[in-house]
Amino acid sequence: MTAHPPELQTDVAVIDARELRRRYGTRGRTEHEAVRGVSLQVRRGELFALLGTNGAGKTSIVELLEGLAPPDGGQVRVLGHDPYRQRAQVRPRTGMMLQSGGFPGDLTVAEVARFWARCTRGARPVLEALEQVGLAHRRNVQVKQLSGGENRRLDLGLAVIARPEVLFLDEPTTGMDPEGRRDTWELVRDLRDNGTTVLLTTHYLEEAAELADRLAIMKEGQVVAEGTAAEVVAKHPSRISFELPEGQSSESVPSLPGVRQRKAKGRHVTIQTEALQETLTLLLAWAADTGVALERLDARSASLEEAFLAVAEGPSDALVGRAA
Repeated sequence: MTAHPPELQTDVAVIDARELRRRYGTRGRTEHEAVRGVSLQVRRGELFALLGTNGAGKTSIVELLEGLAPPDGGQVRVLGHDPYRQRAQVRPRTGMMLQSGGFPGDLTVAEVARFWARCTRGARPVLEALEQVGLAHRRNVQVKQLSGGENRRLDLGLAVIARPEVLFLDEPTTGMDPEGRRDTWELVRDLRDNGTTVLLTTHYLEEAAELADRLAIMKEGQVVAEGTAAEVVAKHPSRISFELPEGQSSESVPSLPGVRQRKAKGRHVTIQTEALQETLTLLLAWAADTGVALERLDARSASLEEAFLAVAEGPSDALVGRAA
């Protein structure tokens, strides 16, 4: 007998997904379960980032949340409704930026925007929408002549043309130059600050760290870490590295508190510690007492990139766990 997921708390979460599952293919050898029991809750006005390597299941779960496909298990509510079965109640209040817009290349930017506005309830003026994403000066250019980054800006402009309550952004800044990426970040922040709930998937860890109120890391169809960026990073050790003088053995470095792992390769020593300040203080005290010069000394807390790589490169059955 299949257990039913817990009751959805739609009065708390704008996006509320419980034990979602999605399969491709037929049962047997060709079946692939892309989403395996994922639960996510996103509050109103929150920006939530979904991270994971290619094939982790990010796009599959976003399509379930957008109502583009029904789940094979579990339940989902967006704005209190089933986004697949009650699409008419959900779609006018949401915006979607897919990985590719797929607009006809022979149409101009303005023609595409006008067409989209006519199909969208409550759309703002086309020129205003294009100005918001920095494309007003390109409005008479054919879509096929846009750069990859400009195409993504057009996709974003159309996704927010009706000022959605909930916005889904699937890899929004792929192909953008650094200036375009920063401009997009500012726009997304403004939307969030004005009450739009945003669910973002991205490969850019800096983007997630910069924008997200909370984030989740997926691996093989499951959420394996969740919380604020600081909470996720805090589960991973800090690192101290240095080089010893010629003739100084790494064995002479004393045992230090908080150390999870210590590696030595020739003169180079790397220490992973859960107590960066205490470990570093005692290391420097030992070096001062013994007159040892620690060359190329580097001490730093873990980064989101290190936390992400620990998940991506770790064994499949070693779930990092959700931040409290």
